[in-house]
Amino acid sequence: MTVGGWRRKTPGRTVVGLAVFVVTMALASGCARFDESASSPFSPEPSIAPVDVSPESEAPESTTPEAPSGPLGPCEDPDPAVVATCLDVTGGLVTLPGGTAALVAERRTGRILEVAEGVEPREIAHVEVDGSSDGGLLDIALSPTFVEDRLIYAYITTATDNRVVRIAPGDSAKVILSGIPRAQSGNRGSLEFSSPTDLMVLTSDAGNPAAAADPASLAGKLLKVTHLFPAPEGAQPIPEVVLSGIGTAGGVCVDPGIATWVTDRTALEDRLQRVGADGSVTSPVWTWPEHPGVGGCVAAENVVAVSLSDGQAMSALAADPNGAVTAEPSVVAKDKYGRLNGAALGSDGLIWVGTVNKDGVGRPGPNDDRVVKMPLPAGGGGFD
Repeated sequence: MTVGGWRRKTPGRTVVGLAVFVVTMALASGCARFDESASSPFSPEPSIAPVDVSPESEAPESTTPEAPSGPLGPCEDPDPAVVATCLDVTGGLVTLPGGTAALVAERRTGRILEVAEGVEPREIAHVEVDGSSDGGLLDIALSPTFVEDRLIYAYITTATDNRVVRIAPGDSAKVILSGIPRAQSGNRGSLEFSSPTDLMVLTSDAGNPAAAADPASLAGKLLKVTHLFPAPEGAQPIPEVVLSGIGTAGGVCVDPGIATWVTDRTALEDRLQRVGADGSVTSPVWTWPEHPGVGGCVAAENVVAVSLSDGQAMSALAADPNGAVTAEPSVVAKDKYGRLNGAALGSDGLIWVGTVNKDGVGRPGPNDDRVVKMPLPAGGGGFD
């Protein structure tokens, strides 16, 4: 059944107004991160000493484009929701403990920047990547014990593969998982901790749907990585395959104790899938036949918000306790900030989103790319 361009894939009773009410209440009441300690403020404010890290030395030389010329910031932007401006194409984004700052990845340059309102973006780490096509520094996640260890996990593209690395202040990046197939396209990936010991890794099919169905391939999968320490290539533990058949990865986000949500793009449609806390899979929960370009997501209390690049908006969906989405998604921030990608939920209930208007498809403005904070409004229709 198609409703306003959105195709509903799960049966259920429509409850008028459910999506808007639940979205508003849930995002105002909690954070998607599982670790409650990560929501306590730093004293002093969080900062990471600048480091210059790269994949292990045996990796081939990268083909990363040079960093863009001009200042990281500030660029004048009258919109009070804009946190940071004049960035290169953003990758993943994660909020820091305390809720007043975030780390954002620049996909093509490999830089990780700390951004906050009223201050210039600050480079705190750098990793060599192959930023050609859709590859590069694609996503980042904080260690569950980030307050103590300041470790950052990153999903990156090299000249030979896609991989997950761990970045520690003052040290070179260490490989956690390598050998994820790469290609001219289909290299996107996403990271999210589902528990203090489980890192969920979403991989793309590298343009080969057959690989996504092949249990021997790491392509096109949702993987659970439990070995979070560096290991020599070839000796890394094989991760658990949670979900297969992924097309081009969008994002993975966790609703603690309830579900893990996954977005991806296929030739037929863009999709939202759900893995319950018991391992049950609802596939798909929702589809977008018009291909709006699903990307990063955030989740809290059976509500998931998905960033859209081609759709240039944030889409919010409410699910019932069984995971069924029975009401048409609300669409917010439509055409206000251009193409949206990485998303993270702050401890204050606001969504932090990175734009990708410099990706060669969008139409960048003088202040792009940007990081924006947006609440989901009480009423439907748009973001003011």
